[in-house]
Amino acid sequence: MRNWHDLTYLRTGTVRQQQAWQAIAETRIMELLQPYTPVLAGTIPLDIDVSGSDLDIICECHDLDHLESKVRANFGGHKDYTEMRLIVSNIQTSVISFYAAGFFFEIFAQPVPVLKQNAYRHMDMEARLLTVGGQDAYREIRQLKEKGTKTEPAFARYFQIPGDDPYEALLDLEALSDSELFARFGKTKTS
Repeated sequence: MRNWHDLTYLRTGTVRQQQAWQAIAETRIMELLQPYTPVLAGTIPLDIDVSGSDLDIICECHDLDHLESKVRANFGGHKDYTEMRLIVSNIQTSVISFYAAGFFFEIFAQPVPVLKQNAYRHMDMEARLLTVGGQDAYREIRQLKEKGTKTEPAFARYFQIPGDDPYEALLDLEALSDSELFARFGKTKTS
C-alpha cells in the first residue's frame, strides 16, 4: 500500500494531482502543518476526484487553539476562510477551510493519530478496493460522484457492500486480506 505521508506521487500523477502538488508547494501548507503529521486524504490522492474536489488534509493535534491560531495567521486572509469546532465521534475536532492556489483546502484536526482517523482509514480501504476493482471501479465511482453521490456511499454502491452506514461498512472490511477482498469484490459490477 502507498505511503500516504509521501506526497511525491502527486508530481508525476494525473494533471489534477500535479496541480494539487503545485498548490501544496505554493502555499507551503504541509510545512506549516508538519508538527501535526499532516496527510493529504480524500479523492484527489485516489484519482477519483471530480470538479470542485478539495484538498483534504488530516492532522493529529492535541492543542486545537494553537493550530487554529497558526493557520489563521498564515491563511486567515484567504478567500472563504472559515474555522469550526465540532464533536466528531465524541472527539473535539477543528475544521478549517480556505481557498488558495486554485483549490479549496480543508484541514481536519483531531487529537487522534492520523493513521487511526476515519478519513485516513476510509482512503486506505478505498485504495485497496480500487486495486481490486480496476479501471471499471475508477470510472463508475467517478460517475456516481459526478451525479452527487458522496465518496463512501459511491464505493458501497459500486461494490455492493451491505449495511445501512457505508462509512462504517467500509471500515468493517479493513480486516480482510487483499485476496479476500478480491474474492469478495473482484468481479462486482454496478447492478
